[in-house]
Amino acid sequence: SNNPLWRHPTPYSNFNTSMALLALISFLLSHLKLADIGVGMLILFLSSSAIQWLTGKGPMQWPLLGNMPSFAVHIHHVYDWGTQTLVKAGGTFPFRGVMFARFYGVVTADPSNLEYILKTNFSNFPKGRYYRERFVDFLGDGIFNADDAVWRDQRRAATAEMHTSRFVEYSADTIRELVYQKLLPLLRRLAENSTVVDLQDVFLRFTFDNICTAAFGVDPGCLAADLPEVPFAKAFEEATRFTLFRFLVPPPVWKIMKVLDVGTERRLRIAIRSVHEFAEKTVRDRKADLSFNERSDLLSRLISSEQGFSDKFLKDFCISFILAGRDTSSVALAWFFWLLYKHPRVERKILAEILAIIKQRGVAAAGFELDEVVFTVDEVKRMDYLQAALTESLRLYPSVPLDFKQALEDDVLPDGTRIRKGGRVIYLIYAMGRMEGIWGKDCMEFRPERWLKKSVFTVENPFKYVVFNAGPRLCVGKKFAYMQMKMVVAAMLLRYKVVVEEGQEVVPRLTTTLYMRDGLKVTVERRKE
Repeated sequence: SNNPLWRHPTPYSNFNTSMALLALISFLLSHLKLADIGVGMLILFLSSSAIQWLTGKGPMQWPLLGNMPSFAVHIHHVYDWGTQTLVKAGGTFPFRGVMFARFYGVVTADPSNLEYILKTNFSNFPKGRYYRERFVDFLGDGIFNADDAVWRDQRRAATAEMHTSRFVEYSADTIRELVYQKLLPLLRRLAENSTVVDLQDVFLRFTFDNICTAAFGVDPGCLAADLPEVPFAKAFEEATRFTLFRFLVPPPVWKIMKVLDVGTERRLRIAIRSVHEFAEKTVRDRKADLSFNERSDLLSRLISSEQGFSDKFLKDFCISFILAGRDTSSVALAWFFWLLYKHPRVERKILAEILAIIKQRGVAAAGFELDEVVFTVDEVKRMDYLQAALTESLRLYPSVPLDFKQALEDDVLPDGTRIRKGGRVIYLIYAMGRMEGIWGKDCMEFRPERWLKKSVFTVENPFKYVVFNAGPRLCVGKKFAYMQMKMVVAAMLLRYKVVVEEGQEVVPRLTTTLYMRDGLKVTVERRKE
């Protein structure tokens, strides 16, 4: 690549290598008989595709199959492979799916391209039909799946309600209550019995209860003492998982399965029905409850507004809100505690910051009981090093590892890449956090200090760090997510040390959320006061 941002050493970017391969191909073709012309054309195509790959223009494109064979070969480590391929290609490369699938476009990790797509020419890059038709059965027209006026109306409603002092105070109270009344008692029992637990599952339960309480005003009880299986939570998880399956197979496959009502599509239909019935009943019951004006959950606030939202709007909105808030924070917390275990220096600095804030209460001389410490919102906001550490963890392990848009019209990205009408622009957020050209030579290091200036947390260019999206679609729940994560971490670290079980392989699972493939097995140890 001529772009110095992506300068990297590679043995394959030499012009002479390409010319030598072309010369060899020409020699072979000149000695083929006319009857072998079909074979010759195939050799020419494969060789030119190989040269494209060797010279850094992206993965090899096969006849009929496009880039799919390369994807299949590397599927067990696709995010790291995508990162390496993007570095080699200079930050952007074209892709093509199976012939007739109409799946084509570019993959990019270039911040200038992201700023253009997410802000400068935002109107030309909606989520698009490809994305929406896969999620429409589950999410309907919810904010997570909407474009244009439908999206704008929901975002306006979300922003208006979520930024009110009433909802901010309510959401903080729900987080605090769940942490101190359910999460910490659970950890105490685990510590007393030296029980091995899947921390990712614990956090999924926590965030599901928290987001349902904030959105619906209903606690599903996933984090109850015996960690029960909750039908609504199970149905929601299955609806998410089977919807994501639609992204991994050609459209005719899942559409035929849907018509025939077989396989994953049948299970998806059943799961979606359970989720929708729960949401519809909750909306009906809340409207029938004349005290909804006195409640502070998001559903009650939307019903109380003067907008006159339909029952379908309320249902779709709240389901999208749960999807956006459940997986992202829980997965982020799991990766964070894994990184802390590997970097005890960072853990010690976070703990020192927490203790310093407690001492500011004026109880240093008398001491304090760990179990009696309950952090206020203001105290959590002052934990700058903790926020930097969480932000750094998300840089390396973003909860949403990739996202994509669809071009409404032909366009040209800032780096000169052309995108055809209908083409997808996939931006690999996971790769962006690992780019030396973006973050420097220490890009692979877990170093929270990169986010601090004179010990104060400082925001980076949002188009370098699109973990919470950027531009008009910047996550409306960003502040909620940070408050939730910081409250959990501060309360846990003050009381417990999380010890990761040795011998387990901690790697991402291939989904739209960066789950740990096999969870995170840990024990918790009580800290001495």
